[in-house]
Amino acid sequence: MTDRQELLTIAEAAVDEAVAWLATAGGGWSTARFKDSGEEVTAADIEVESRVTRVLTARTPRIPVVGEESSTPGTPLPARCWVLDPIDGTMNFARGAPMYAVSLAYVQNGIPRVGVVEAPGLGRRWTTPGRPVNARPVAEDVGRAVVGVSGTGSGQGGARRILDRLQDEAYRVRMQGSMALDLVGVAEGWLDACVCIAPKPWDVAAGVALCRERGRAVLGADGTVFSFDSPVLLAGAPGTGRWLADLWESI
Repeated sequence: MTDRQELLTIAEAAVDEAVAWLATAGGGWSTARFKDSGEEVTAADIEVESRVTRVLTARTPRIPVVGEESSTPGTPLPARCWVLDPIDGTMNFARGAPMYAVSLAYVQNGIPRVGVVEAPGLGRRWTTPGRPVNARPVAEDVGRAVVGVSGTGSGQGGARRILDRLQDEAYRVRMQGSMALDLVGVAEGWLDACVCIAPKPWDVAAGVALCRERGRAVLGADGTVFSFDSPVLLAGAPGTGRWLADLWESI
């Protein structure tokens, strides 16, 4: 199966299943506990991943599902796969904040080709491929750029230093607590750029697809095209992306 529109239809059906369940799930599903990695997880993360995986496995049995809660970090992605973050922004979800998302992408040879990001708390969904959109232009001048930053709790030593520099040089810094929604923000233009520190494939795959469809630069640590082995993702207008890459290398 190679038709992107057909894959998108399947992806949306899987996300529909998750969102419908989340709308009826009780508060007990959102109680957080800590994984060995130190990240928070809830019973809802596990249940959403299970429900989405069941739909995808039934509809595309030859395409494996790589989900955050059932996969081993650092394992190379298959040549083609679904990549799923059942709840990106679990800390927000567990506290009743609306900035969390179900993020699902189809990835082929390391390139996200189909993406669905649903924010149930906001009642919004973004997809690619999708209808043509007139995304808001994003700033090329860092001094006028609103920059989203996520992943600052990852333990990466550069997080504090890059925040300090951005506070000094960017117009504004925003921390939403969801890499998927930061990338949606860049795709839509409510953020001019974003920095995702220590991104995992499930955190960013769908958002990368959305940004690229809308002509945004998505770069890795060395300023070249982002790949999933990069310690940082930098997205925005080409000039802003290059400036952020230079900043990352300098800290």
